[in-house]
Amino acid sequence: MYRNKLIVFLVLLGLGTSLYSQQISKEELIFLTPEWKGERLDDGRPYVSDALLERMKLVTLEEAWAVLKGKNFKYQYEGDWQVINPDSVLVGRAVTAVFMPGRPDIHRVIDDRGHDQDGRIKSQNSWTIDLLIKGDVYVVDQFGAHIDGPTIGDNLGNSIYAKTGNGIVYDGALRDVNGLKEIGSFTSYYRSYHPSHHLNNPEGQLNTTLVGINTPTRIGMATVMPGDIVLGRDGGVIFIPPHLAEQVVKISEVVRLRDMFGHQRLREQKYTPGEIDTRWSEVIEKDFSKWLNEHIDELPVSKAQIQELLKTRTW
Repeated sequence: MYRNKLIVFLVLLGLGTSLYSQQISKEELIFLTPEWKGERLDDGRPYVSDALLERMKLVTLEEAWAVLKGKNFKYQYEGDWQVINPDSVLVGRAVTAVFMPGRPDIHRVIDDRGHDQDGRIKSQNSWTIDLLIKGDVYVVDQFGAHIDGPTIGDNLGNSIYAKTGNGIVYDGALRDVNGLKEIGSFTSYYRSYHPSHHLNNPEGQLNTTLVGINTPTRIGMATVMPGDIVLGRDGGVIFIPPHLAEQVVKISEVVRLRDMFGHQRLREQKYTPGEIDTRWSEVIEKDFSKWLNEHIDELPVSKAQIQELLKTRTW
């Protein structure tokens, strides 16, 4: 009940803007993402740089989760997915869509407004896809719909991949999964498969109605905002608020380097497990700094980032 009221409220917020049907205004999106101080897209969506997205690909879910939990962001992870390309990593900026079970009266007026005011001539399941750009990840609350629920198959999948270079996070059933796997780098997370397709005719059969574009969205027990960084790997997905993305990456890089150093020194038997598993002594910290300098050109973190790390150290 509360969730439905929230969605209706957010939909009403966008009625006066006429940007796209069901999309909240730029001003409202800025209001809802106050911690982000960086660049934004024309619609108000936070824009985390491509360079940071590239570094995010090496972050583990555990590393990201620990940072978010420490900042009291407790509902950003969702698991139990089926995955296309499970050995790959999905990283990108979230574009959200919210569907609800079809209701003819609501569907009809949304269709009319979309077609008359916004000039949209396609069905609602393609409207959000029209907005996608490179580096985006399409995140869809499809309310777990299964039979007659899929709004995405290999045709729309190819369109999404051409626009974004990415896959999707889809809380519902997909169809044409074999065709989607043929796309290659379409790393995607979805709930189930069904060969049926959604029905989108308010005068006849109707299964889904689009009620939100780039609105706050619930995916399982995770809250997703447009512009969040999607990190999907190892069967799970975490949604990282954009203002925390750089911190997540930097902490991950430090952990990665310290693990490499610690493992090497343990193999060399220079330190005991007890010395490495606890707070490091000044001797070990100095050894770590020396090791960073000696291996700066061969480590899995850029030379510039290691130099930045070394500047913050006192030895």
